[in-house]
Amino acid sequence: MTDTAAEAVLLGAGLLPGSAPGSAPGAAPDPGGPGAPAVGHADAVVFAVGDAERAARRYRAALGLRCTAYAGPETGEPDTVSYVLAAPGTRIVLTSPVRVLGPLGPRGRELAAYLERYGDGVLDVAVSVPDVYYAYDYAVDRGALSLAEPYETRDAYGAVVLATIGVPGGTRHTLVDRAGYAGPYLPGFVPYDGF
Repeated sequence: MTDTAAEAVLLGAGLLPGSAPGSAPGAAPDPGGPGAPAVGHADAVVFAVGDAERAARRYRAALGLRCTAYAGPETGEPDTVSYVLAAPGTRIVLTSPVRVLGPLGPRGRELAAYLERYGDGVLDVAVSVPDVYYAYDYAVDRGALSLAEPYETRDAYGAVVLATIGVPGGTRHTLVDRAGYAGPYLPGFVPYDGF
């Protein structure tokens, strides 16, 4: 993925300074405003990349983001390595399969298949919503493809409710309610500031 392609994705998701979610440069302002119902906001953009550590170092240097969390074999994720990069109002997750001699598990195989088919790109656009169960039912009732029904996952920092819906083109949307969670990103991630 080129830097300009990444920038367009981040601008459109409202994850770069001066950009509004869902807007293109020069687009009309969003009709929602004070008093408009809450429909969620971008929680994270998850990129599938060939080498997550290298990409994290590059994004950190190019975009001025700070690496805040990590998940990998040391934290209980045997098939993947993920780095969370953040700035105020911005969260990017870069994830890649772990290159091992033995066979990959289900998550690693899914990620490797995505990379083989699409190359580096946006795997998931996570959306923060106040009620995952309601948002999931609303989306599925209107034709969204269910990839994972709502479920709760927890660790020492609390609990997060998640659900995943599919959209055409290989990208998916994870609905996230982290109201009861104080951790660095999601259960399974640990705080990280290694570079």
